Amino acid sequence: MDTPGFTSSILHSDRRSGIEHGSIHKPVHTAVTFTYDDARDLADVFQGKKAGYSYGRQVNPTVNALQDKISLMEGGVATAAFATGMAAIGTTLFTLLRQGDHMVSSAFLFGNTNSLFNSFTTHGIEVTFVDATDVAEVDKAIQPNTRLVFVETIANPRTQVTDLARIGELCEQRGLIYFVDNTLTTPYLFQPRSAKASLVINSLTKYIGGHANALGGSVTETGLYDWGNYPNLYDNYKKGDTSKWAITQIKKKGLRDFGASLGPEAAHHISVGSDTLALRLERACSNAMQLSEYLNGHPKVKKVYYPGLPDHPEHNLAAELFRHYGAIFSIELDDSIDCFDFLNRLDLVVSTSNLGDTRTLGIPVAHSIYYEMGPERRASMGIVDSLVRFSVGIEETEDLLEDFKQALAG
Repeated sequence: MDTPGFTSSILHSDRRSGIEHGSIHKPVHTAVTFTYDDARDLADVFQGKKAGYSYGRQVNPTVNALQDKISLMEGGVATAAFATGMAAIGTTLFTLLRQGDHMVSSAFLFGNTNSLFNSFTTHGIEVTFVDATDVAEVDKAIQPNTRLVFVETIANPRTQVTDLARIGELCEQRGLIYFVDNTLTTPYLFQPRSAKASLVINSLTKYIGGHANALGGSVTETGLYDWGNYPNLYDNYKKGDTSKWAITQIKKKGLRDFGASLGPEAAHHISVGSDTLALRLERACSNAMQLSEYLNGHPKVKKVYYPGLPDHPEHNLAAELFRHYGAIFSIELDDSIDCFDFLNRLDLVVSTSNLGDTRTLGIPVAHSIYYEMGPERRASMGIVDSLVRFSVGIEETEDLLEDFKQALAG
């Protein structure tokens, strides 16, 4: 048959790898250690001469099956999974950057990622934050010691859309690593490889897992970057196909040294959750679109930030890049409404900090996930005290609309 579609491919990825007893899911392998009849085979596995399993901190059959599934989703050549999305970002940068290197980053970042990058600056890695909705701003920030450009597809919480394809072309021309966080779009709405991304991050905790029952993160090697001349790789990991040199170093050194391993139970939860990614996002994106349209003209809402609205600054760019416009939006409430009282009046919306759950979630941004940034940094990102972010779930649209209507009326 012709190449199957997105959901058909991932639904059957486990069983096509050959699982014992005819199982359709990869079993949960809880063993930490793995043995071989011949001790020479164990040595060969450790030295990379043979494929196999050495120690649970770096490799596990259940985790490997999930990694293969993420690679399939992203159209990549290999994936490394981690305990969280932040572990994936931090370990990757630790592995690929050195003191004296410089990176360019979008200024519109998830709060923890912003905190991490500021921490890197105290260890001799320079970071320049720019408006990544415009490739010209990225271009101006590039220095002779620049190694990498980091962006998010859609920014959280103000939903700025990165100029992804043009930044990809710039990175290709300048020989820079292009590191794209695909968490808010997922490989169902967008494959960063299509914009010439070198590496792709996903917080598996969010939409891919989808049920708020497991933490996880991943980095996927797209195979597009030529690591043959990249200076920050160790000779030990320069074996075989050059397209996999970096992901090998990330796995064998970064994951080993930091030990931020994804457990097999969490990997199983995420893998099973990922089977319905497309179905969940179809519903969630539709709900987000209809809620945004309703709220956009409401007298008690000052502003709605959602790429699907025609007045969004990057609406046309989002339409060009993504299958749908995503399932998060933010609103600025009228001064007459207290954001805490408004959230408390909502019945179906859960007040919490996560994203990508099956349930609709809401959070007062300035008072919670961006509080530690301080008022000056929040102001530079356009985050006002009345800003409330919503991650839209799969409830019936009519029920969500009625819930927002009564909360605003209150």
